[in-house]
Amino acid sequence: MFQLRKADVQDAPLINSLASVVFTLTYREILSPRQNEFMFEWMYAIDNIRGQMQEGHCYFILEDQDQACGYMSIQQEEHLFHLHKIYVLPAYQKTGAGRYLFEQALAYVKSIHPSPCRMELRVNRQNPAVDFYKKMGMKVLRSDDFDIGQGYFMNDYIMSINID
Repeated sequence: MFQLRKADVQDAPLINSLASVVFTLTYREILSPRQNEFMFEWMYAIDNIRGQMQEGHCYFILEDQDQACGYMSIQQEEHLFHLHKIYVLPAYQKTGAGRYLFEQALAYVKSIHPSPCRMELRVNRQNPAVDFYKKMGMKVLRSDDFDIGQGYFMNDYIMSINID
């Protein structure tokens, strides 16, 4: 049903478009409208997405019958991989799309780093996705309040899973 393809810089507008729906909806109950807008621009402006790709973030587009329905981003740092983004459009939530993306993230990491390593992600402590990541086998390592500028903070859990 789902297919995953690696994104390139030409996909930055598509990722921006997907994020304009899913990121905004995900955080509308958690963040103030101003912080939501600030963070969206910081992470998802088309030029910022392209810059992330140049810095080593590998973006992937999730498709269902050639229709983009989600995305994720992974960045490697030695034996540690950061799952920076994993989002699915609302119509595809609770369909297995998120599980598929997570499993594909693990498979991608194993394909480029066959020896044991770890994958981490940051997730807002109030985000219901915390429970999803726990179901996927991730553990909360710590809490962090990360200053992102203009008086805003990301109030996150840092979650981790060992990959053998």
